[in-house]
Amino acid sequence: MKVNITPLFLSIMTITALCSSHAKAEDLEFAFNAGWDSKYVSEGRNNLDSGGIYQAGAAVTSGDLTTYATMVRGDSEHYIEWNFGLEYALHLHEDIETVIGYQRLEFYGDERSSDNEVFAVIAYTGVDWLIPSVAYTYATEAGGYFVEVSLHSPWQLTEQFTVTPYITQGFDFQYATEEHNGANHFQMGVEASYELSSNIAVSAHFSHSIAMDDIKEQAKVEGLSGSLDESYAGIHLTWRF
Repeated sequence: MKVNITPLFLSIMTITALCSSHAKAEDLEFAFNAGWDSKYVSEGRNNLDSGGIYQAGAAVTSGDLTTYATMVRGDSEHYIEWNFGLEYALHLHEDIETVIGYQRLEFYGDERSSDNEVFAVIAYTGVDWLIPSVAYTYATEAGGYFVEVSLHSPWQLTEQFTVTPYITQGFDFQYATEEHNGANHFQMGVEASYELSSNIAVSAHFSHSIAMDDIKEQAKVEGLSGSLDESYAGIHLTWRF
């Protein structure tokens, strides 16, 4: 079965990174990321029957343009996913950061499938400790879109250590399911990031997703019972140069 996911780069790290200054047009920046998550949760749903996932990705940034490739692999069952994408940063206002992008998704599991997605994120960065944002994703295969409204609150406790609690409300419009449109899930969590050096950081997160109408209606159709909420955690290492 095809799995629809929100672009992996639209993560907590991406939202908080919007507060950072962009590279000069003539500069090239490289980033590598590797990590593990206890479950593969997206759009409030656990995409795998068992286990979690390993992730690895690389990105190259030149000015406002970022090109990236990301691989996801199941740690307990056969599942491989590749994401190849482009992101472009728009400077609409001093306190408003916007990213638009496109990505190609390739899925290798019980069935072979693929998809194309266009996405956008807009965030207000005028207040350092409270960053509201809206993320939009449209999938051509599903012919629908998904919207996430979030609040992130970064707190730099020391020069190297930052803690970022967040909340997210997701809305599905024929992206994850065709049977129901509207409130999909509510998610809350916290990320802790520690800079090991000027260009290496390790981060960990814990997240809890609460199922709402879209997920509940899907569960009724599929005859699922039990709790539909999901809790998961992960750890990641990022290297920039």
